[in-house]
Amino acid sequence: MDGNTIIEQFEELKNREKETKTRYETVSFERRKYPRFNVDLPIEYYRFDSSISHTGKTLNISEGGLLLYLTEQVEVGQHLKSNFSFTSYSEINSIEMLSEVAWIDIDLGEVWGDYRCGVNFIDVSPEDMTKLKNFLRSLSG
Repeated sequence: MDGNTIIEQFEELKNREKETKTRYETVSFERRKYPRFNVDLPIEYYRFDSSISHTGKTLNISEGGLLLYLTEQVEVGQHLKSNFSFTSYSEINSIEMLSEVAWIDIDLGEVWGDYRCGVNFIDVSPEDMTKLKNFLRSLSG
């Protein structure tokens, strides 16, 4: 050896390792295409293959979809016809849409009696999409 103690050799090796080691850091990127806004709006929905109406609550909204609390369990991939109303610029607006369940929170329904799910819009008329965009613009301040 070159006269260095084992501790000195270890420290030297550690310093060389620090200089050459590739550093990895975790970076979190938002995956959503559109910003979401917190809202508390009632929603009425129908399963695509049924005419029986159900109610739920919208907790957040974007141009691409909704976060919903429903009183019944739905399945990922299921299509829902729904509508909700909101007040914007002193007008009451109603939006109808066809959406697809993107994800569900399985455990929440058993505990709280509500089922949380995220839905993506599949079909919204141009007129209703304009209403939605105007409403979201009013929420962004």
